[in-house]
Amino acid sequence: MVMKGLTLRGLEVFEALARTGSVAQAAEITGLSQPSVSQQLRNLEKALGTDLVDHGRRPMRLTQAGRSFLTRAEAVLAELQVAQSELAVMDLGHLTTLSIGLIDDFDNDVTPRLATLLADSLTRSKFKLITLSSLDLFEALDEQRLHMAVSAHSGEVLEGVVEYPLVQDPFILVAPRGIDQPMQELPFLRYAREQLISRQIEGHLARQQMEFEERFEIGSHLALMAMVSRGLGWAITTPLGYMRAARFHDGLAVHPAPFGDHGRVISLFTRTDWSDQVPREVAGMIRRLMQSQIVDPAVAQLPWLNGRLKVTG
Repeated sequence: MVMKGLTLRGLEVFEALARTGSVAQAAEITGLSQPSVSQQLRNLEKALGTDLVDHGRRPMRLTQAGRSFLTRAEAVLAELQVAQSELAVMDLGHLTTLSIGLIDDFDNDVTPRLATLLADSLTRSKFKLITLSSLDLFEALDEQRLHMAVSAHSGEVLEGVVEYPLVQDPFILVAPRGIDQPMQELPFLRYAREQLISRQIEGHLARQQMEFEERFEIGSHLALMAMVSRGLGWAITTPLGYMRAARFHDGLAVHPAPFGDHGRVISLFTRTDWSDQVPREVAGMIRRLMQSQIVDPAVAQLPWLNGRLKVTG
């Protein structure tokens, strides 16, 4: 039995306050007024019988009890969002086949859950889900070997393709923990040149006239993050890439990208001759999974990403 005064809205408000340290920002996130945010927090603290934040500090800081409770609250909210996704699954039983390709940025969290949700709803269909690079996904979509593709936008005009934006994924700099000036002290570790993310990063560096010695070019994302964590250099990636490399987080420090607030857009793409309702609903499902499995945990770990890493559409 849930204790009296412990509400879902209270948990949402507390999580937003913990993330931002600001009543005003928490109000903006939750859509409540500032007095309502304060009241929700008071109600939650009264229900729990303890202070969750230090009310005498600005920005607000969590108490020891607040830090402990936050872990539980985030887990509850994440599971509720996943449950919402499961309940929102459309009936795809009318389809005879469905083929979807995704970039490997979601292998840890989103792709397994998405595969399960879709397979449950495809009661009489042939279902195919594969992982490819962004450029290979666009080729497969163009050749009609895929019905849908989830990929970073290439920046090119795509004829005969409909785009459903999913998430804004800003570029970030990752460096070995404890290195004060990684760009001056260590070499730049690049993604392999044939990868779309490499072309995007190199384009931003060129526009800022930033040049670095070409020593390392790595095709594997996890290998790149492993090299950074071992102190072999620094790299530019995105929060989606960083969250995939959780095993290396203890050795990584994360900073804004050196070329300003730029990023990539991850979208669901489908051909114009495909039914509009199915990709629209699949995109909605993926957005909910991204919010709970990637965006919320990333912002909780790196609060300065709030408003930069976000679900769109």
